Amino acid sequence: MIKVGIIGLGYWGPNLVRNFQSVNGAEVIAVADFDDNRLGKIHQLYPKIKLFKDAEELFNLSEIDAVVLATPINTHYTLAKTALLKGKHVLVEKPLATSRAEVLELIDIAGEKELSLMVDHTFLYTGAVQKIKSVVDSGELGKLQYFDSTRINLGLFNPNWSVIWDLAVHDLSIFDYISGGKKPVAVSATGVSHTQLGIENLAYISLYFEDDTFAHITSSWISPVKIRKTLIGGSNKMIIYDDVEPTEKIKIYDSGFSVSSPEDVHKWLIDYRFGDIYIPKLPQMEALKGVAEDFIGSIRDKSLPLASSESGLNVVTILEAAQKSLVNRGQTINL
Repeated sequence: MIKVGIIGLGYWGPNLVRNFQSVNGAEVIAVADFDDNRLGKIHQLYPKIKLFKDAEELFNLSEIDAVVLATPINTHYTLAKTALLKGKHVLVEKPLATSRAEVLELIDIAGEKELSLMVDHTFLYTGAVQKIKSVVDSGELGKLQYFDSTRINLGLFNPNWSVIWDLAVHDLSIFDYISGGKKPVAVSATGVSHTQLGIENLAYISLYFEDDTFAHITSSWISPVKIRKTLIGGSNKMIIYDDVEPTEKIKIYDSGFSVSSPEDVHKWLIDYRFGDIYIPKLPQMEALKGVAEDFIGSIRDKSLPLASSESGLNVVTILEAAQKSLVNRGQTINL
């Protein structure tokens, strides 16, 4: 039985407790949070779980094998490092840390101590993203040409980190996964703050690659409507992924175009192809349960989890560059 401690019982923490309690071979034995009300709610549901107000007390429990962090972004690096140094496997809520250097240090420590280090890129465990990945890997889509994602809603503002660290992180992890870890050579980002906080609440990220692949991500906390839509284009087919849709989240379009280039450059011929639309049936699953099972499996089997630390590194590398570009009004940052 792998014994788990969870730190942070805000928005995401209680969901983590519930899911880890349902995983075969795992047991949540302790939680930590500074808020008495949050601790009290967990005690009502799970009276056997030990409660702590100080994370250090939880770290010092020798019987704990793994620690799950659902705390503010600026605490991820320090808490994860402390847990790893104490010999605990670690799962961190996204993003893994706030800089590439921090992530690399965590990866080094985990490697030296032969510990599992994983990031909670929850969307990778959804039936929709799993299906997109299988379509891309099968070659059905053809060569990946573009990834255009919009993730907008009204709230919740983060007083310390721009919207890209909250929302764009999801889309970056999805692209990293379905593209097989395709790395951009340059990043540019623009955005603006409409509050006295000076934190960008609306932002656009562009990713440039050595080939003609292009990725564009829109993130906003100030939209009157909630939109979670991604367009993925390939040389053979195209996909629309709409996460707000209750049932038809994915539509695969057998559509495309081809361009002929005669000797006369003024007579380019573009041929458009419009074929069938296919709506695949997706498995019904709770993504966070998949995260919990993968983390426990990576510990038990000494295997590489889907949302590995490498995935976390790729995403944070882009976020760090995008934030630098934001501050410099869209300056292109070479990677």
